Amino acid sequence: MVDKPVSVVEKLQALPPDAQVDDSLFGETELINLPRAQIFGGKFLARNWVTIPHVTHHDEADITQLEQVRKSLPISKDDAKVSMPVLLLKAIVGALKEFPKFNSSLATSGSKLILKKYYNLGVAVDTPNGLLVPVIKNVDQKSIFDIANELRDLSVMAREKGLPMSKMEGGTFTLSSIGGLGGLAFTPIINAPEVAILGVTKTYWKPERGINDEIVWQLKIPLSLSYDHRVINGADAAKFLTKIDQLVRDAQALIK
Repeated sequence: MVDKPVSVVEKLQALPPDAQVDDSLFGETELINLPRAQIFGGKFLARNWVTIPHVTHHDEADITQLEQVRKSLPISKDDAKVSMPVLLLKAIVGALKEFPKFNSSLATSGSKLILKKYYNLGVAVDTPNGLLVPVIKNVDQKSIFDIANELRDLSVMAREKGLPMSKMEGGTFTLSSIGGLGGLAFTPIINAPEVAILGVTKTYWKPERGINDEIVWQLKIPLSLSYDHRVINGADAAKFLTKIDQLVRDAQALIK
């Protein structure tokens, strides 16, 4: 008789609990309560990390022209400033349309892929109570100004009041930006049932060789794409980030 295969989750559940150490024996300590959102989010992230075979592909994109165009965009009294994450959301939609597997989820059976024909993009927001991911629906149908205003409103709500589940469900792909804080690269955890997430870090100027061997300075943004290896392979990931780079280089087309 052949034994039934044991899943990774079952193996983890069978492990003994972490050793409890009395840290106060070694010095002064303080016990604080974690925010409810952080407790819930932590369990969700732990489950995703254990059940999804993560691989992270790192690359960079040239946003020299895009940043110049972004700074020149008009801002009305009530409108939010168009940030780089807003423009990246538009680029992500373009890449998702060319590579639809990134805009999918794996069926429960594990034998079928659910390709989604809509583009609802989540944006990770750091709040005093933990990480929240509001979802902007139908990004492909909205202007960069509409996206900027909606992202501002959702971010303020997340930080000040929290978000209802209706504002965090239905996502097909997630962007996690920590560019304002620094860093070169990281491994963002996939927001299941999505199959990929794009992380971006701090932009930097990079010298490159020009046509006549002159030094050309370009503004680069690091990209970290985590993907579900059951659905996506390394070649797909490389092509996806190459497409992102192509899209952000064409600034005028992206802001339309």
